[in-house]
Amino acid sequence: MKENKGTVFIKAAGMVLAMTLICGVFYTAVVTGASQLFFSDKANGSIIEIDGKKYGCELLAQEFTGEEYMWGRIMNVSAFTDQDGNTKMYSGPSNLSPKSEDYKELVEQRVEKIKAANPDVDTEKIPEDLVTCSGSGLDPDISVAAAEYQVPRLAKANNMTEEEIEAIIDSCTNHKILGVLGEETVNVLKVNLKLGEI
Repeated sequence: MKENKGTVFIKAAGMVLAMTLICGVFYTAVVTGASQLFFSDKANGSIIEIDGKKYGCELLAQEFTGEEYMWGRIMNVSAFTDQDGNTKMYSGPSNLSPKSEDYKELVEQRVEKIKAANPDVDTEKIPEDLVTCSGSGLDPDISVAAAEYQVPRLAKANNMTEEEIEAIIDSCTNHKILGVLGEETVNVLKVNLKLGEI
C-alpha cells in the first residue's frame, strides 16, 4: 500500500529534525562540553595568560628581533589592505625553489645576520631552522640546537649566566612523546616570557 505524500513529507521532516538535533545540537554540545571540561586550555586556543593578561598563543609564532630575546624561525607573513581599508595578513611557505639562486642568496643573508648577532658562539655551524622558514610560516618552536646556539647572546643581553638561560630553555622544551616519538622542540614565546620575568 502506497503512503500518501503528506505522510512521506512528515516522516522526512521528522528525520531531518531528529538528525539536526542529534548531530547539530546534542553532538556539538557533548563535544564542546567535554573539551571545555578536560582540555579547556587547548579548546580555547592555547593562549598563554598570566595574571589575567594574554601574551599570545603557544601554537603561533611571534616575531622577536631584539638582542635580549630568543629568535624563532623565519616568519613568512604578508600583509595587504583590502578594498574596505582593512589590513589582512596571511602566511605560508616560500615559493622559492631550494635550488634557486634567489633562495641561496636569501639563506646566505640570514646566515650572515645570525652570525653577526651571535659572535660569541664557538661553532660555525648554524642550525638550519634559524635560517629557513617552516611550511606554515608561523612555527612557534625551534630545535634545541637552535635554542642553545643563542645562549651566549641571551646571557650577555639579559645579564644572566649561561646556566640560567639553559635552565629556562630546558623548562620550555617539549620532550618526545614516551621518550621516543617526535622531536624535542623549544617554544620561543615561553622562553621570552621567562626572560622577561613574566
